[in-house]
Formats: sequence, structure tokens, C-alpha cells
Amino acid sequence: MTTLSASVEAVPMSRVGLSDLRRLASRHPLAFAGGSLLVLGIVIALAAPLYASDPGNMDPFKLLQSPSGAMWFGTDNLGRDVFARTAFGARISLLVGLVSTAIAALAGLLIGAIAGYSRSFDNVMMRVMDGLMSIPTILLAIALVALTGAGIGILIVVIAIPYIPTVARLVRSVVLSVRERPYVEAAFCGGARLPKVLWRHILPSTIPPLMVHSANVCAGAILTEAALSFLGVGVPPDTPSWGNMIASSRLYLSIAPLTVFAPGICLAITVLAVNLFGDGLRDLFDPRTRRRR
Repeated sequence: MTTLSASVEAVPMSRVGLSDLRRLASRHPLAFAGGSLLVLGIVIALAAPLYASDPGNMDPFKLLQSPSGAMWFGTDNLGRDVFARTAFGARISLLVGLVSTAIAALAGLLIGAIAGYSRSFDNVMMRVMDGLMSIPTILLAIALVALTGAGIGILIVVIAIPYIPTVARLVRSVVLSVRERPYVEAAFCGGARLPKVLWRHILPSTIPPLMVHSANVCAGAILTEAALSFLGVGVPPDTPSWGNMIASSRLYLSIAPLTVFAPGICLAITVLAVNLFGDGLRDLFDPRTRRRR
């Protein structure tokens, strides 16, 4: 998985323009390909009802059939169209990944920004964040799902919670660094209040590293959703998801390999695309990389 380089420094978003995107496409083709694949996956997922059949339709006379013109990936052990379930499964995986990433980013941004300026809040909240980080993500998610019950909404929240500490610590470190810079001190000397300084001068500096780290979080969230669904504590079994598709078809791998390979390959390509896109953002926002190029 992509790791956030410590060398990523905050740069004004206005300096990243169309020319930077052109350079990203020409000098980092894999990163550009990752972003393109991610956009393509989102379009395919959103348009699934337009081109795919009903993913829940079962036909007892078409169990574990080979791929055909009518069913491109064949059928599973219940006679359901594997292609349709794979397409609709993308909607679940991308929805859970993107929304849980947004929740983790917003919550971590708020906690990290306050912790960077309030020592009392920092001492208490960062110890809570350290405690959450000490618990394995999968085990924490399983425990929360067991307490609250399965469902897409609950799944999004329980996946977001373990990633909040990493976002909060990242934002806190940026705030601690930026608040000592001369232009921030000048804003205070000019009579600006803390909320205005945070909003106008400090939080914008956290956006580039936060965007890069969010790519890591999104890839991890997609994998976590698949793992939880595979273990049977994710989305309900009747809802198509790449994780529960692999779980329900793993016993028939030798008979109908596409029932496992189709969702598995789509999951791998999606995570790879997110990671490559995150690599591209890191190179785009890193001032030293920009100077070398």
C-alpha cells in the first residue's frame, strides 16, 4: 500500500494547475492511469443498472454455468449472474471506501486542528487516538459490527473510526509546524482571532498531505470492507459485494473460477488504482519533487 512520505510539504493549492496535471500525465503515466481507472470504475459502478441484469435473480437451472454471450462471467452456485453481481458489487465497495474516507478525513481534520492549538485537548484526545491505533483495524471493525449489527451505514462508520487517528496525527503535525511560521504570527499580530487564522492560514496547508493520505485510507477502507464481507460481518449476504462474492464462491473455485477471480481481480485493480493515484498526488504536491522536475 502507498505510504505517506514525510517529505510531503504543504503548498498552496493555487499553484497546482492544468500544466501540473499535464506533467503528471506525461511523467507519471502509472499515476495518471490509476486516476483514470478509478474514474472509470466509478462510472461503471454508477451505470450498473443500465447495462447489467438483476444481481439477485436466481435460476436453479443455470448453476455454475460457464461464460456465455448472455452471461459474460457465467453463474454462481445459486444461478446468479456473476457479471451483474461484480458490477453492482463495485457500487458497494466504492461507496464504503469513499464515504468512510470522507468521514475519517473530516473527523481527523477537526481533531488534529484543535489538538494542534489546545494543549489540554491534545493531551487527552491524542491518548485516545493512540489507544485506537493500538487495536488492529479488522478486529476493531468486527467488534463494532458485532455490537451494532450489520448494514452499509454501520459498516461505513465502523471502517472510518480506525482511520481517524492516523488522519488526526497527520493534521496535528502539520498544524504544529505551520503555526510557528512568520505569516501566521503576523496574522495574530494584526488582530486576527484563532478561528479565522485556522481557517484562512493553517487549514489550507493541511489539504495537500491530507489528500495524499486519504488515498491510503481509501485503499485500506476498500480492503477492510472486502475482508469484513468475506468473514460474514460486512454487508448482508444478499447484497452483492466483492468480499461476500469471494466468500460464497471459494468452495467452487475449481469448477467455476470466474466466480472468485472476477471480484478478486476487480478488487485488486481498484486498490492498485487508488494507490497509484495517491503516488501521483504525492509527487505533485512535494515541492522538492517539483523542483527536480
